[in-house]
Amino acid sequence: MMNKPPRRGRRAGSPDTRAQILDVARRRFLAEGYQAVTMRSIAAQADVDLALISYFFGSKKGLFGAALALATNPAERLALILEGEVETLPDRVLAEVLDVWGSPVAADPLRAMLGGAAQDPAVGTLVSEVLQREMVDRIAARIGGADARRRACDFAAHLAGLIMARYVLRLEPLASLPPDEIARTHLPPLRLALRPRPASPRPGR
Repeated sequence: MMNKPPRRGRRAGSPDTRAQILDVARRRFLAEGYQAVTMRSIAAQADVDLALISYFFGSKKGLFGAALALATNPAERLALILEGEVETLPDRVLAEVLDVWGSPVAADPLRAMLGGAAQDPAVGTLVSEVLQREMVDRIAARIGGADARRRACDFAAHLAGLIMARYVLRLEPLASLPPDEIARTHLPPLRLALRPRPASPRPGR
């Protein structure tokens, strides 16, 4: 029986090819940032045709988002957190933030996401849309009541400020405080942000 000749050209599309592209893309984005990495260079390093990346991911932004999702999926983790009691939601969310951002494996892709958002307005818009849909809207739906989305947005804004100061800018002494100290300082305003606001008095009363 004759041996088959070796296949010429680059690999055809397959789940393994998709995983290889994502592995290369994630390492390149983390090492070089969003702006410096091109789809063509990723295709060359992954040994696939450039058209395959467009086929699997549509665009560089699509590839960027898919590559980051390999490390952690905040939407899925938030969905689990939301299943608990509303009264302790701030405690669970803050604990999750401290856990995820305290792990280099999970935090490095998130830092890359923030860097890409800062460098490219299109990526910034994409990240904003995802955060609003997957975080703010879900929290608003869970807490319910008057002004739910406003309260959820205030809650998210406080978390974003904490993440930026502690994990991105690494401001001291905040960056070095233990989790229990962070919780002692930041849980009260997080709880306040989600608390229903009293109705404004009507004019003339």
